[in-house]
Amino acid sequence: MLILIVNPGSTSTKIGVFKDEESVFDKTLRHQLSELEGFEKLTDQYGFRKNIVMGSLEEAGYKPEDFDGVVGMGGLVKSIPGGTYQVNEAMIRDLQNGLQGEHASNLGGLIAHEIAKSIGKPAFIVDPVVVDEYDDIARISGSPLIERRSIFHALNQKAMVRRYCKEIGKSYDDVTCVVAHMGGGISVGVHYKGRVIDSNNALDGCGPFTPERSGGLPSGDLAALCFSGKYTHAEIKKAITGKGGIVAYFGTNNMMEIEERAKKEPKVKLHIDAMAYQVAKEIAAQSSVVCGEVDAIILTGGLAYYEYFQQEVTRRVKFIADVKIYPGEHELMALAQGALRVLRGEENAKTYA
Repeated sequence: MLILIVNPGSTSTKIGVFKDEESVFDKTLRHQLSELEGFEKLTDQYGFRKNIVMGSLEEAGYKPEDFDGVVGMGGLVKSIPGGTYQVNEAMIRDLQNGLQGEHASNLGGLIAHEIAKSIGKPAFIVDPVVVDEYDDIARISGSPLIERRSIFHALNQKAMVRRYCKEIGKSYDDVTCVVAHMGGGISVGVHYKGRVIDSNNALDGCGPFTPERSGGLPSGDLAALCFSGKYTHAEIKKAITGKGGIVAYFGTNNMMEIEERAKKEPKVKLHIDAMAYQVAKEIAAQSSVVCGEVDAIILTGGLAYYEYFQQEVTRRVKFIADVKIYPGEHELMALAQGALRVLRGEENAKTYA
C-alpha cells in the first residue's frame, strides 16, 4: 500500500509518502506570509497548497495514480468519536465553513479529497483534535453557561497508546493509560479501554501552562483583566493561546534556547520546573478519573526530548504507574496507520454525518 499524507500547518504543509508502515518520502513545504495574505479565508488556501503539494510530489517522482489512498490531518469538524473517517460531502462542507473554528488543519481533508477524487481513490482523516469520547460527568464545568469540550492531541495520543499496546501484546481496548502530549500546547488525556474519557482543552489553553499557552488561570483575576479596559478580546485570547506561557515570560517559544538558559538562569529554571510541576498535577488529576488504576503513563511530544523536563515530570508521577517516554510528534505515521487499518480491512471507515 502506498499512502500519501497531507498535514497543513499555519505557515507550512508537511507531506509524507508511506509504503505500508515505512516512510519513503517526507518534506515540509514552507509558505511565506506574503503568499498567504491574499486569501480572505484560511480554507481559500487549499487550491494554492494542493498545487504546491503536487509539484513537490512530481519532483520526487510520484504521480497521483501511484497512491492507494490519501490522508489529511483532521480539522475542526463536529465533535466525533475517534477513528478513521472517509471524507464525504458533509465533512467537506463543515471544513469549508469552519464549523468549530478556522484552523490550518481544516485544509487537510480538503486537499486529500481533491487529490483522491482525481484518481478515484478514498480520502481519509484520522482522529482529529475534536475527538469526543467523554463520559457525561466530564462535561460538567460548574457553570450552566459553559460546558467542558474535548479538544486535544487525539491523533498522537491514540497512536502512542497503540504503540505501547503493541509492545506489551495487548489491544487498545484492554488498557488504561494517561497520556501527556507535550509540545507548544500540552494535553493530558485518560484513555480508558478504547475511549478518551477526559482531557484538558489544549486549544483554549486549559490545564498546565506550556511554551505558548497560559494554562488555566485564576478565574477571578482573568475576569478582572478582561474588563480592565487595557486589552481587547483578541489580545486576551492571544495572551492565553499563542503568546502565553514560556513565550510570555521570556519572549521565545524556542525550547532549545530555553533549555540552555535554564542551566544558567535560576528564574528560567524555576519556570521550567513550574511547567513540569503543572503537567504532573494534570496527570495525577486525570489518573483520579479511573481511581488510579492506570497501566502506564505515556509522555510524548517535542518536550519529551528535553531530558531534564521529562525526568521532572516522571519523578512526580511514577508512584501512579510506570512511565513510558515516546518523544516527538508522530502525526504522519499515525495518519498512515489509520488509513492502512481501513484499507487492509482491519477496521471499517467511519461515516461522518
